[in-house]
Amino acid sequence: MKAYIFPGQGAQFSGMGLDLYENSPLAQDLFEQANNILDFSITDTMFEGSAEDLKETKVTQPAIFLHSVILAKILGDSFKPDVVAGHSLGEFSALVANGTLTFEDGLKLVSQRALAMQKACELRPSTMAAVLGLEDAVVENVCKTTEGIVVAANYNCPGQLVISGEIEAINKACETLKAEGARRALVLPVGGAFHSPLMEPAREELAAAIENTTFNTPNCPIYQNVTASAVNDNAAIKNNLIAQLTAPVKWTQSVQQMIADGTTHFTEVGPGKVLQGLVKKIDRSAQTASATFEAVS
Repeated sequence: MKAYIFPGQGAQFSGMGLDLYENSPLAQDLFEQANNILDFSITDTMFEGSAEDLKETKVTQPAIFLHSVILAKILGDSFKPDVVAGHSLGEFSALVANGTLTFEDGLKLVSQRALAMQKACELRPSTMAAVLGLEDAVVENVCKTTEGIVVAANYNCPGQLVISGEIEAINKACETLKAEGARRALVLPVGGAFHSPLMEPAREELAAAIENTTFNTPNCPIYQNVTASAVNDNAAIKNNLIAQLTAPVKWTQSVQQMIADGTTHFTEVGPGKVLQGLVKKIDRSAQTASATFEAVS
């Protein structure tokens, strides 16, 4: 079986999507539609903006979504996933790719999600930290025993777990994790505690938007971050998408389950190669590749 996987925040780069725009009339049309839907020229920032410009949440999330979804669409008939999955934000790209969401609705939800998350970040000073070289159970235990709000947020691959929470609690947890033998416990340059209880205001806001959006029957199952299992049911997809903002991203578990269910090939669709690297760390036998426009042009 073949899985198509879609990256999340952090995969952006200056000039992203320009090659698609310049070489595909369909891509050009979709990018122009996006500018109209968002009511600002996101293409200017994507194609010509600095790395700093692209870090702004209201730009970052739609930019990565657009790069991923437009690439999937211009692959045409060669885009034939048996299953899809996305890391955090990437789950929205995956849902457009498997026909659950339209391009327009997917982009609107991603934009609303980004703005809601930005507002939640501004309400409470918070951050995230990457922890390398420890068993998940050790990290989870430190989170539980640290005063304040700090939780496991991203299970990226064995030995790489991101924690999320209040700044003071994260700093304390990092000290304890280093004492426990972590190779690194590094605070990340992010604006807030994604996938933690601190995102509750954003979850409520996104829930209302998702409930008012039409979800179609998917063309193939999606392995969702919250459950790490294949989902076909629209009501379940919606609930998992809403829960995702305050729940951990179970990427390790999702990939393991996809492989257990018969997936052998993972093709990353969108900017960067982060997910391919994680898949290889989860299971060396998995075949990985990037979806490239050149291959079908």
